[in-house]
Order: sequence, then C-alpha cells, then structure tokens
Amino acid sequence: MLKKEKACGTIIIDNEKVLIINQKQGFYGFPKGHMENNETEIETAIRETKEETNLDVLIDKEKRYSLNYVIDNKIDKEVIYFLAKPINKNIKKQESEINDILWIDIDKVIDLLTFDNMKELWKKVLKDIKNINF
Repeated sequence: MLKKEKACGTIIIDNEKVLIINQKQGFYGFPKGHMENNETEIETAIRETKEETNLDVLIDKEKRYSLNYVIDNKIDKEVIYFLAKPINKNIKKQESEINDILWIDIDKVIDLLTFDNMKELWKKVLKDIKNINF
C-alpha cells in the first residue's frame, strides 16, 4: 500500500511575471512543501513560500489547483497550489533546497516547467489568471 503525503504551495504572479524555483534536484516548479501538524492548506502554502523564497504572499482562496503523482511506487503524493501575489519583494532563497529563484514572463513559464503534469496544471492556471481575486 502506498504511503500518502500532502504538500501545499503557491503560484506567485506579479506584473505579468511568475515566480519559478529551481530546486536542488534540478527541477523547475513552484514553491511548495509538506503540511505540518494541524495546518490548513493555505497556512502550509504561506509558510512554505516564506521558507523557500522569503516572500509574504496574499492568496486567492478561490484559485486552488491539485496535482497527484506517485513517487518510486511508494508514495502517493497530492500537491495543492493556490494563486498568490507577493506582498513584499525581498526574495532570499532557502539555500538547503533551492538553486535559484526566477521571475519569468507568463508566456514563457510552460517552457521552463520540468514535469508534464505541472505543464497541464499551468494551462488551467492561464485560463484563470484574468479572474484573480486579491
């Protein structure tokens, strides 16, 4: 039986740019991390974004996206992302997990994302971007 894991994160959009992280494993994606204790999905997304990027964010609770995948035939992982915008601009990467943090033009994001399921999720996000409620 697969062990279940859940992580939450943010897709940060600011002035037609999107924040992309390059993880130590070389993958390109969005800030995220594991839920702890009795955190809500939104609390986890805000905390993990702060830990990985030093950004405080405002989240659109109505824009929630879910990905599921299996890691090494052992872990059934669910990742929840929320659309967000930065409150501050003081980016500082979490040295232990992040190689680089990039602001990418909205129309170039899909070319940089590593995984196909993330690219499919991004296509859904693009349809919603015009209706963000911050």
